[in-house]
Amino acid sequence: MADAATAPINILPQLIVGLGNPGAKYDGTRHNIGFVVIDELARSWQIPLVENKKFQGLFGEGTIGGKKIRLLKPLTYMNNSGQSIRAVLDWYKLEAASVMVVYDDMDLPVGRLRLRLNGSAGGQNGMKSAIAHLGTQNFPRLRVGIGSKDQDAISHVLGSFSPPEKTLIKEVNQYAVSAIEVSVRDGVEKAMNLFNNRIAGE
Repeated sequence: MADAATAPINILPQLIVGLGNPGAKYDGTRHNIGFVVIDELARSWQIPLVENKKFQGLFGEGTIGGKKIRLLKPLTYMNNSGQSIRAVLDWYKLEAASVMVVYDDMDLPVGRLRLRLNGSAGGQNGMKSAIAHLGTQNFPRLRVGIGSKDQDAISHVLGSFSPPEKTLIKEVNQYAVSAIEVSVRDGVEKAMNLFNNRIAGE
């Protein structure tokens, strides 16, 4: 695996992937925040998402700021997300660094998001799968805070946001859309400078 320090800096994502689990019982859970962000992008950018069996996910293409962009919600269940991502990369002959993965993070409080150019999975199983299938951890990611509580981690991530948290999440989703738009147009590093210190509700 390549050293993270060798990752390219000014990355312009071409494929935005949101991690989550398919099925109505997972709608609105903390673990599915990646799906929610992709839905927001699809609405904002007017990119329809349709099931693509070859990619094992919901997929759409569009043009943002003169650049071709693709959206993906893997339907493989979280732990096998990398299969779907790999299928899209192979079909379009994209480099791993052109992928941005959006997912939930218990280490961040609700109301925060964090862009990074690379890094480990941090215990997130969807990211573990993505790193394994891409063969590198040198690709950008957007972590959306879901907070942690004194309860079982699985119960927490598969639970729903509280009413006050839902208000913050709506604002965070707008930050996420704006951060991804900046990343696509001007590079991830600029988006990091603009959005990593923002806190919803303040």
